Amino acid sequence: MKMRIGLGSCGIAAGAQKVKHSLEAELANRGINMNVQSVGCVGMCHNEPLLDIIDDNGQIFTYGCVDEENIKEIIEKHILAGVPVEKYLVHSSEQPNSFLKGQQKIALRNCGIIDPEDITDYTDRGGYKALEKALKQSPEDIIEEIKKSGLRGRGGAGFPTWFKWEAARNNPGEVKYVICNADEGDPGAFMDRSLLESDPHSILEGMTIAAYAIGAAQGIIYCRAEYPLAIQRLETAINQAREKGLLGGNIFNHNFSFDIRIKKGAGAFVCGEETALIASLEGERGMPRLKPPFPAESGYWGRPSNINNVETLANVPWIIGNGGEAFAAYGTDKSKGTKVFALAGKIKNGGLIEVPMGLSLREIIYQIGGGIKADRTFKAVQLGGPSGGCIPASLLDIPVDYESITSTGAIMGSGGMVVMDDSTCMVDVARFFLDFTCKESCGKCAQCRIGTKRMLEILERICDGKGRPGDIELLEDIGRKVKEGSLCGLGQSAPNPVLTTIKYFRDEYEAHINEKTCPSKYCRALIKYRIDADKCKSCSLCAKKCPVNCISGEKKQPYVIDQERCIKCGNCLEVCPTKFSAVILEGGGGEA
Repeated sequence: MKMRIGLGSCGIAAGAQKVKHSLEAELANRGINMNVQSVGCVGMCHNEPLLDIIDDNGQIFTYGCVDEENIKEIIEKHILAGVPVEKYLVHSSEQPNSFLKGQQKIALRNCGIIDPEDITDYTDRGGYKALEKALKQSPEDIIEEIKKSGLRGRGGAGFPTWFKWEAARNNPGEVKYVICNADEGDPGAFMDRSLLESDPHSILEGMTIAAYAIGAAQGIIYCRAEYPLAIQRLETAINQAREKGLLGGNIFNHNFSFDIRIKKGAGAFVCGEETALIASLEGERGMPRLKPPFPAESGYWGRPSNINNVETLANVPWIIGNGGEAFAAYGTDKSKGTKVFALAGKIKNGGLIEVPMGLSLREIIYQIGGGIKADRTFKAVQLGGPSGGCIPASLLDIPVDYESITSTGAIMGSGGMVVMDDSTCMVDVARFFLDFTCKESCGKCAQCRIGTKRMLEILERICDGKGRPGDIELLEDIGRKVKEGSLCGLGQSAPNPVLTTIKYFRDEYEAHINEKTCPSKYCRALIKYRIDADKCKSCSLCAKKCPVNCISGEKKQPYVIDQERCIKCGNCLEVCPTKFSAVILEGGGGEA
């Protein structure tokens, strides 16, 4: 019997480190000699902290929301008596959690299973065998295997991986580079972070195989400084790989040398774009460069460079080990393999998932994600991060692949899925994401620098109840010009949240502008709180909670809200007893 506990950032934030210490102390107090293995992200973030108990037959029992109290009961009944504690179980080999049923883990194959800081755990599961196999083949054969797999860049663009490798190999140069783009900056996205924290060796092995294929001797991981745990575990993994002779000179006694270093990014979203990333690596301000030349021809310090994102590289060892055709057996005709997504927002079961390409949004959200929180109505899903788009309920059955998602006006992106329910204001969603891209614009091109600013001003005005006729058309016009005239992918895709919400939720924009109301009752300037005189019991709770003293009344008389002084904080609605429900939230307000 053995135990393991998830210690990715999500688990640690939920208190898993404290739980582990308490668990070890309790085991010691009872004289139980059992190691508690630290692993990375298990995926079921909504149930963190997570504890696995694996019996001698290999049966897995996963306990969720473990704390310092219930571990005592788990030890008493499961460890000592051999009886699983059903009330804390969220998954078992015999009764799999629905969150895990529809998944197919390739990139995430080791996440939540191995200790990310122990190279032996990785090698025991076949780690570095793919590299050993690759070095017995020609670089051309490796590229051909990647071509057979149909692997496309998982960072968002979906460009064929083999083509980038071949271009970098065929471009002349004694010095070439392999660069891992780990500058994940999308709101609601944590795919790359979880991979780096949970299975760093898979990225190192993927980079080393790529280096052999293109003829590179140096590799760089460009990782966000905001990912300290990922960086720590990468550093540990690199040192362990060097000690084992898996990085450095004459790897596997082959005439091939390769080493990797880490570069901490400064937190600029635009550095996710490959030429801006290269500029940052060179010590310059992270600003995109004109293409061509492409990095495969002239990249880092003008040398041929291959850039792949974290998830792309994590797939490479599996593909080389199992064959390109095995990977291509998953997915669709044009979008092969699997894709990792971060489920977030108004969804019951948030977390990290990996599914075959082609699965529908409905299957992901309702079968794996468990549906919408509080059983509210699904409204939209933001796919592709701040540069993505909002896909409505009418398109829930669309397959998740590059071509299908692009047809909606959204993009696959790196894999962030932010789910929204009927309480979400889509105009405000567009404002939120555009605010992000506007702030993250490097300012190099006028279309992006000025265009996004003007669009944001219009959206803020609409949300403040000051929208004007023609604003929708103006947003569409500026959005098209920003897309057409921007230099890099950030600017070219920045208007997507605005254009897709107008396309699918135009009625909400019209309500904000023409009726001065927010249908979702979210925009503060377009709502008001009213007390129903027939339901009010004069308890005075609302008046006592009001921070600006705008609620007045007397005993046996209904209370009244002064609309001129009301700051719309919502405290009155919060404290009004549900048995009375006298405070009512209504749409309406703003300037006529």
